[in-house]
Amino acid sequence: MQPLPRFALARIAPIAIALCLGLGPLPANAAEPEPDWQRATTLPDLIATLDHWLDAESPYPPRATAPRIRLISPQRARAMSDSGGRLGATRRGLYDPDTQTIYLVRPWSMRSPQDVSVLLHELTHHRQATARHWYCPGQQELPAYRLQEAWLAEQGESIRINWIAATLAGGCTRGDMHPD
Repeated sequence: MQPLPRFALARIAPIAIALCLGLGPLPANAAEPEPDWQRATTLPDLIATLDHWLDAESPYPPRATAPRIRLISPQRARAMSDSGGRLGATRRGLYDPDTQTIYLVRPWSMRSPQDVSVLLHELTHHRQATARHWYCPGQQELPAYRLQEAWLAEQGESIRINWIAATLAGGCTRGDMHPD
C-alpha cells in the first residue's frame, strides 16, 4: 500500500479528526476563519485589533494615549476639511492632532471593511503625529493611504483614491501655482 500524497493528507486530516471526535463533518468554510476585525464587538476592541495590525505593518510606533473617536455629519466634515475632497470622492474621516481626536463621518459601520479602513487610516495619522517631523500635513497622507490600501487588500477589497492628488499633497507645495 502506498502512502497518501501530502496534499491528500492536508484535505483528509481535518475531516478525519472531526469525525473521530464526533463533531460531524466540517462546514465548507471551516478553513477560512473570520478576520480579526470582524470579531470585534466594541469600538475599543476594533481599535485594539487595528493597532495590532499597525504594530506589525507600519513603521510608526504606538502612542501612549488612545485617540478620542467622534462621529460627525458630512456637513461638519466638509466645514472642518481643508482638502475639499481632492483625494477621494467624499471625506470619510479626519484627524485633529491638537486634540488627538479622530472624526468619522456618518454613516459609519464597524461591519464595513471600507469604513473600518477609514478608521485605520486615521489611526495611522494618530501614530504619525509624534513619529517624526512632517513638513506639512499632506506628507502624512500617502503613507497612510498605502497602509489603508494594504489592509483593504488583505480583506479582498480595494481603495478608491486619487493617487495623483495624494502624491501632490505630499509635496507640500501650494495647489495652484502658475508662473507670472
